[in-house]
Amino acid sequence: MIRVLFICLGNICRSPMAEAYFRNLVKQEGLVDRFVIDSAATSNWNEGKPPHEGTQKKLIEHDLSFEGIYSRQITAADFNQFDYIIAMDDQNLVDLENIHKQATHAKIVKLMDFVDNATIDYVPDPYYTGDFEETYQLVELGCQALLASIRKQHHI
Repeated sequence: MIRVLFICLGNICRSPMAEAYFRNLVKQEGLVDRFVIDSAATSNWNEGKPPHEGTQKKLIEHDLSFEGIYSRQITAADFNQFDYIIAMDDQNLVDLENIHKQATHAKIVKLMDFVDNATIDYVPDPYYTGDFEETYQLVELGCQALLASIRKQHHI
């Protein structure tokens, strides 16, 4: 099993959008039985809350399910249980380092690091920008590149 954990600040906008999109992408590729996909926050601000209304609207617009997705904070165990911990921006990376200073086997990188020649190296937070469409487009691009990278690395 390949375990992928998407991370953002509150786990109500970007990371649940990425989780829902990536789940669907993996399903379309017939790889559901090869992956465990989840999302979490670096903060505990929204613990137990469903995705933000703007995220829900964008996912519904693209016929993507967010059933069962609720905000949670990343745990120490996550660093050893997941193979890929995918952050949305540089601050997420800093926060992850502060939360877990020990070595981990997980590959911790930003989503946009998988996109060749990206014009932007992070996924802006629509909670602050209000632009859920831009976030969706970047999540889509990043998740497609992430899956291509994983498929190449794991020969699937």
